[in-house]
Amino acid sequence: MAPCTWGYVLPYAAMVMVQFIDIGAATINKAAMSKGMSSYVLVVYSSALATIFLLPCFILQKKISLTFSFLGGQFLLGLIGSSNMLLAYTGINYSSPTLASAMGNVIPIFTFILAIIFRMEKLDLRRSSCQAKVLGTIVSVSGAFVVILYKGSVIFSPSNSPDQNVMMILQQSKWVFGGLMLAMASVLKASWNILQTSIVKNCPSMITVLFFYTFFVTIQSTVFSLFLESNPNAWVLRPDIEMISIVFSAIFGSLYHIGVETWCLHQKGPIFVAMFRPLGVAIAAVMVVIFLGDALHLGSVIGSIIIAVGFYAMMWAQVKESSTSVIENEVPSLASTQKTPLLQCRTSVEDV
Repeated sequence: MAPCTWGYVLPYAAMVMVQFIDIGAATINKAAMSKGMSSYVLVVYSSALATIFLLPCFILQKKISLTFSFLGGQFLLGLIGSSNMLLAYTGINYSSPTLASAMGNVIPIFTFILAIIFRMEKLDLRRSSCQAKVLGTIVSVSGAFVVILYKGSVIFSPSNSPDQNVMMILQQSKWVFGGLMLAMASVLKASWNILQTSIVKNCPSMITVLFFYTFFVTIQSTVFSLFLESNPNAWVLRPDIEMISIVFSAIFGSLYHIGVETWCLHQKGPIFVAMFRPLGVAIAAVMVVIFLGDALHLGSVIGSIIIAVGFYAMMWAQVKESSTSVIENEVPSLASTQKTPLLQCRTSVEDV
């Protein structure tokens, strides 16, 4: 069995914290966009602020050689990341953080398929851990679709406004468009996980990876946003929830999120990072009720329970694979240590 040390538990705790921070950022951003803030401006300013925060660390760190292949990979990574962020924030603007978290659960499916295609993950259905990983992913995604398709009766509603039903009818027309944007963002996020894993292996400096990623995202998202956002007044920030959303997205949504995911990709691989996405649906269902005043429906509760079952099935599969690899590595070393004294003893007897 794998040893339960802080270094072993840290990736799990860090990824769970990422889900809380992601939903918190999505909730704050939704509140800011509901008051008129442009989703395109939010991406540009938060990425630019994250780049400014990383600039001193990049300058003061030990210099490393930058190759054309590394910069090209970072440019492609930034292109995927900027497109993902623009689609994701637009989808949240037209829907809600709960739908964003639910649609994000297709990321394990796409990541798993891409990892198999690029031979980063072995699909051996004869192993119980692989079966649990596949089954857990399917169950988690099924629970996410329950959250989306089945609302059910209202369990708790912080608002008793008579216009609530009218608002739900008006928002339904935007719900499908927002879901489509979020689905496209999930495909790009899965591609980002695969590409980021290969880049991290070739670059030992995480600060360098983060700096050039946010730098390219800032440039590319600015170019896209100048074409997509035609209102010049949208680029003027107000010192209220808009400023808070940009700072929070830059520090936690960009720096912490990307830093932790990059480290976990290097430590555990893309499947480990993607399998934590289902947990965000349950977190989002609670946060939108508390901070945005949305109603909590029976479908969200049932879907969250289904997601939790699939989530723990994937966790069990990951732990089982880690335990198996530790045992396989310990057996040869144990055998070699047992053989060495016997050989030394035989040699000493022959010398006598």
